[in-house]
Amino acid sequence: MTGGFAYFIVAWVFILVGLMGIGGFFMFRKFLKRLPKEDGKSTLDWEEYYVNKTKHMWGKSELSLLEELVSPVPELFRDVARQKIAGKIGEIALQKKRKKITQDILIEGYIIATPKRDHKFLRKKLMEKEIDMEPYADLFDQ
Repeated sequence: MTGGFAYFIVAWVFILVGLMGIGGFFMFRKFLKRLPKEDGKSTLDWEEYYVNKTKHMWGKSELSLLEELVSPVPELFRDVARQKIAGKIGEIALQKKRKKITQDILIEGYIIATPKRDHKFLRKKLMEKEIDMEPYADLFDQ
């Protein structure tokens, strides 16, 4: 009985250390994103800036498309992903001096903001929506 209990305790120690390590990793990443860059603003500050600056440019169809595109992201991380992607879309719209967020700008920003490892999920979602990916092929290669 004591031998089984000792294994149980050792297993729990490894599980807890592993979970704390994973949590610490994500907290550290968030900390790094909050650190100011050379311009005095952090990555998260810029994301918020672009989202706030372009709020009025989003239409209902573009917002619903964004929601559909982020739907494969696990719910726990969906808000963070939505903020990052919307910030990149807003940045592109402002750089191109657009008055409205269009589907083209949305998809371009989404591809750029999405990590390369997740591009296969993005391609699958775009195919489901019957969106031609040919104009964006070079963005997938960046």
